[in-house]
Amino acid sequence: MAQPTRKTRVREWINHLARTSPARLALAVFALIIAMETLLLQLPFATSTGKRAAFIDSLFQATSAVCVTGLTTTSIATDWSIFGQIILAFGMKIGGLGVMTMASILALAVSRHIGLTQRMLAAMETKSEDQLGAVSSLIRAVIVVSLTCEMTIFAILLPRFMTLKEGFAQAAWHAFFTALSIFNNVGFVALPEGFEAHMGDWWLITPVIIGTTIGALGFPVMLDIRHHWREPRKLTLHSKLTLSAYLLIFLGAAFVIGVSEWSNPDTFGPLAFHEKIQTALLFGVNSRSSGLTTIDVSQMTRGSWFLLDILMFIGGGSASTAGGIKVTTVAVMTLAILAEARGDQDIEAFGRRIPPSTLRLAVGVCGLGSLIVAFSIFFLLLVTPYSLDVLSFEVISAFATTGLSVGITPDLPLIGKYWLVALMFAGRTGTMTLAAALALRDRRRLIRMPEERPTIG
Repeated sequence: MAQPTRKTRVREWINHLARTSPARLALAVFALIIAMETLLLQLPFATSTGKRAAFIDSLFQATSAVCVTGLTTTSIATDWSIFGQIILAFGMKIGGLGVMTMASILALAVSRHIGLTQRMLAAMETKSEDQLGAVSSLIRAVIVVSLTCEMTIFAILLPRFMTLKEGFAQAAWHAFFTALSIFNNVGFVALPEGFEAHMGDWWLITPVIIGTTIGALGFPVMLDIRHHWREPRKLTLHSKLTLSAYLLIFLGAAFVIGVSEWSNPDTFGPLAFHEKIQTALLFGVNSRSSGLTTIDVSQMTRGSWFLLDILMFIGGGSASTAGGIKVTTVAVMTLAILAEARGDQDIEAFGRRIPPSTLRLAVGVCGLGSLIVAFSIFFLLLVTPYSLDVLSFEVISAFATTGLSVGITPDLPLIGKYWLVALMFAGRTGTMTLAAALALRDRRRLIRMPEERPTIG
């Protein structure tokens, strides 16, 4: 009998891993992509100067791109060549497709089919547990939807950049890079003048607001709307919770940020009325996902920083290009609090009952995320000279893959930058995916202990 080749052994090993430990496979794929991006960014012609970039800068930017964060230690527009920007754009696109989606694609490419465990986890990532047999079709739909949205944003932005006296090639590249950055909620800017120079430009900022929102809602919601837009009542509970929670947080965030910064002479103060409204609406979405902004965040009030901390930690929709603990997590926990306050036995929303297991998962996600953020802030307080409010902002932005910054990231010590790299990775791959990768098991006990209730509160 012929001995299996090395290629066959590798394929069998990956296929086995996809069946038995899909979460670990997802993390491995993501880490491999980041490693490849880092090596490519280490090439001398990836920088605008033709000199090799510092390793930490290459690693940081690669992680920020693949984890669709947007935090930077360098200037995307001036420090990286077109080749370097192309590498970053590729990372943004791959990262935006999602951890489990990429793992499923790898499993399909290697084994030509997806194992049951892989299908279940991929379906959980896309909230389609009732369509396990259609996961591969769903993945293709995800890719088609994302490409359609990105090309639509590109088509809207291209004429605008051409009016800025840019050549067609430069305008096309800026429109393409910006479209990827918007829909994938990254926040990278390839414009030398940045977004600050386009304050009040509705032609440019409106696609940012709409594109960021669509990307942050999540692929399950987009596909659900696509199938049931004529009959909204048939939308799934997940879609209804995501849409309602996202809208409420968006309006509330825009209003509170507008009020908090309205008279601030360093931010909203000098702006015209329509520019204030535009910037407030932009913060309603960018504070939970994209991080694209037209003002200097470091000049905002401390009250606004605190609100942005909360909004960044919440993030966007599940299985979306946004980070955070997700709006559905907050919605479920809020409904649980209301049910407890009313004395209701069940947690209900839109005529449906939410099972206790969903609440436990929401508490787990929120609790684990809070622990990671708290420990990271504590650690950085020990190794950096910055204050609690500044470090809290930067840590939450990294963990929630938002990308807003008060400007300290480039000046952090080396250990601080490496710590943010780990935070971005943990935040994008997801707290529960990370936990599953470390211990993927479902404990089922034949004997259950007797019930007894401790005193709470």
